[in-house]
Amino acid sequence: MRSRARTERLLSGLLVAALLGGWEAVVRLGEIPAYILPGPLLVAEALWRDWTVLGPALLTTLAIAGLALLAAAAGGGLLAVLLALSRWLEAGLLPLAVTLQVVPVVSIAPLVLIYVEEVTLALVLCAWLVAFYPVFSNTLFGLKHTDPMLRDLFRLYGASRLQRLYYLELPSALPHFLAGLRISGGLALVGAVVAEFAAGTAGARAGLAFRLLEAGWRLDMPRMFAALLLLALSGVAIHGLLALLQRWLLGRRYPRMREDR
Repeated sequence: MRSRARTERLLSGLLVAALLGGWEAVVRLGEIPAYILPGPLLVAEALWRDWTVLGPALLTTLAIAGLALLAAAAGGGLLAVLLALSRWLEAGLLPLAVTLQVVPVVSIAPLVLIYVEEVTLALVLCAWLVAFYPVFSNTLFGLKHTDPMLRDLFRLYGASRLQRLYYLELPSALPHFLAGLRISGGLALVGAVVAEFAAGTAGARAGLAFRLLEAGWRLDMPRMFAALLLLALSGVAIHGLLALLQRWLLGRRYPRMREDR
């Protein structure tokens, strides 16, 4: 299993290298100007040259996405537990949660920025709106789809509702919660970028979204591609870290996950 995973990673690396090489060749042979399409080498040079600007912006965006993800994990998990305990709450709050999910955050962000005076809090709230629903819906699904035979066994032994929740339903819902968290990790980053676009925050508090806009205004395409590269790598890193967390938490319960890539 591990040798196959190494082979797949090697093939993925070779494919990425081939794509980058082809991209550089097309730019050089076609003599495409850098303000239209920069080559990978020029993008790497811009990333090195402008790191003092892009680095702090990346940290700002990651901080917003991280706070939003933590809030989504706590809020989504807690709300799912409350709705699993009460059908009345589920009937009343589930439509509201679905509504927040289907309304585009780009249309809500201006309202949030108007009513929330603290800019950072408003950006985190916008990103939270995007990242909240996958954690909530997956956790609720896991809580409501526990093995019915195990539920009957707990009732047979006289377990209380809270005991069934703590010893049966929450452990059964953990894989679903972690799956939702992996989805929300990328969405939190997307929500942070969209919120920064809407806010237009500049100066020392500017995130990568503003640096993207700034590079576009100046037709500095190498810097724009460098910022996009940082966002893409950040998304991959977040997904990888959450996958490691999932494997670590579920490794003892599901031993085969230790062999997964």
